Amino acid sequence: MKDIQDAPRQEMIDIIARIAGADGDHQTSIPGLSIHRHSVAAKLNCAAYKPSVAIIVQGAKRVVLGEETLVYGASDYLLTSIDLPVLSQISLTSPEEPYLSMTFQIDPTRVPALLDTIGHGAAKSAGSPRGMAVSKLTPDLEDTALRLLRLLDRPHDVPVLLPLIEQELLYRLLLGPHGAKLRQMATTESQPHQIGRAVSWLKEHYSRPLRIEDLASRVSMSVSSLHHHFKAITAMSPLQYQKQLRLQEARRLMLEERLDAGNAGHKVGYESQSQFSREYARHFGEPPLRDVGRVRRNLIGRTGGEAEMLSEG
Repeated sequence: MKDIQDAPRQEMIDIIARIAGADGDHQTSIPGLSIHRHSVAAKLNCAAYKPSVAIIVQGAKRVVLGEETLVYGASDYLLTSIDLPVLSQISLTSPEEPYLSMTFQIDPTRVPALLDTIGHGAAKSAGSPRGMAVSKLTPDLEDTALRLLRLLDRPHDVPVLLPLIEQELLYRLLLGPHGAKLRQMATTESQPHQIGRAVSWLKEHYSRPLRIEDLASRVSMSVSSLHHHFKAITAMSPLQYQKQLRLQEARRLMLEERLDAGNAGHKVGYESQSQFSREYARHFGEPPLRDVGRVRRNLIGRTGGEAEMLSEG
């Protein structure tokens, strides 16, 4: 018999396992909430993480951000406060006990009003400025997440209770060990907020040539300040960030739209096919043709396989 303290997590396991009946990343009927089930460990996959909280209820995962690796497992949560291109890998799973997790997108526009209520000083010191961090799941945050999952079986409650649960979730995160990350991203005069604007511009214009001076001017920062704070928050320079966006989009184009390597590289901004192939192999561990062929072979017969290429859970 399980310890009574495990009851909330067991209920979360039961809900996710029941609703995510097959392996894959599943969008739910609740806006911003996705659930994830994977019973087979795989190679590193590219992923695009948005501001969100991801909670693992069974299994474990590692996320590579720049040159850093974050590992989190059952009863941990991953807080992401800014859009980040990463590599991710489910590291602990089995058919008997599949990897199960939930991800809820954070709406940054809801943070300022909540801060006005609780006070800007309530969020703890940020410590590291990095836009991604792992923490232990507290009983209060676990309870809030469980009530969010329960709404999946109570669709009539969603219009009334979802805004309240979302506000409580943000409140718990703001009071947690990395709450200042959310506070800073919502404070317009802060450097993290300026970096967020730079990230938004890069995401929209990743295929265009990048001049750091122009980007710094757009977000009202000096070149040296942009470099320093961009790397502190994203673990990458602006050029490295742009490169990851390009390579991830090129891989998606080859997998989902069946473009060849030359056309995919050109479409994301590479003028030299050889440079594209070199950088692709360095990032993904294999040249484009070999990598895409391997992924396609692995996806044969797997439900929801292609969605894993940009998973977040």
